[in-house]
Amino acid sequence: MGADVQLASEASCHLFSGCGFPAPGLGEFQFKPIFTVAGVEFTKPMLLAIICALLVVGFFWAAFAKPKLLPSKFQLVGEIGYDFVKRSIVLETIGKKGEKYVPMLVSMFFFVWIMNIMSIIPFAQFPVMSRIAYPVGLAAIVWVTYMGLTFKKHGFVGGMKNLCWPSGIPGWVMVILVPIEFFSNIFVRPFTLAVRAFANMFAGHLLIVVFSVASWYLLSPTIGALYGSVSFVVAAGLTAFELLVQFLQAYIFVMLASSYIAGALEEAH
Repeated sequence: MGADVQLASEASCHLFSGCGFPAPGLGEFQFKPIFTVAGVEFTKPMLLAIICALLVVGFFWAAFAKPKLLPSKFQLVGEIGYDFVKRSIVLETIGKKGEKYVPMLVSMFFFVWIMNIMSIIPFAQFPVMSRIAYPVGLAAIVWVTYMGLTFKKHGFVGGMKNLCWPSGIPGWVMVILVPIEFFSNIFVRPFTLAVRAFANMFAGHLLIVVFSVASWYLLSPTIGALYGSVSFVVAAGLTAFELLVQFLQAYIFVMLASSYIAGALEEAH
């Protein structure tokens, strides 16, 4: 939960105590700096993002630093994860030409997934991707890769044609379609890629917090115990559902990134 939540006042606030429901809000996503280094203020989401990056790098380093024919447990799990992204996403979407982009996309998948999972880890309890800066940063990497590959493969004129000129469309339709394609491929794609990952984590975390706080607020020796129990069950169910959403968001993010790369490598789209 957010560092600025007034836990003391919430702890004394119940259904029949005379105070209103302390509804969680944007304060759940605002954090005071934990410490400052060289003028840079480090907050909880920043530290969690660094920890997630170290976890991904550390795990794959341990898995593949000294690969063996008879794999260790780390290597076996690493190979399963790597092959899942490679075969189920990259090769399915891009084909053989996507082999060279597998390391980048595997890293993205597990980085996004672990940052999402932070919402259910004790003491962390916050999905890093619910802060818009992180999905925007990752979407920017995808966008730069997409644009770079498009113009590197096709040149400037060919690249613009690849982005804006769909094949097999009557010429008179292009007057309307070209501006739409230009705006969609260059601006809408990175925007929706970032917002999709952000919005799902933001909404999921807020829902869980609302029902978690409501479980405590509704709890009382009388009928409130029933209300609180129902709210707790809903919070537990949402947490279980969020586990699925966390995985799916990482999957969808990398699948869309793969589809953009595939579009950049094709002669027409």
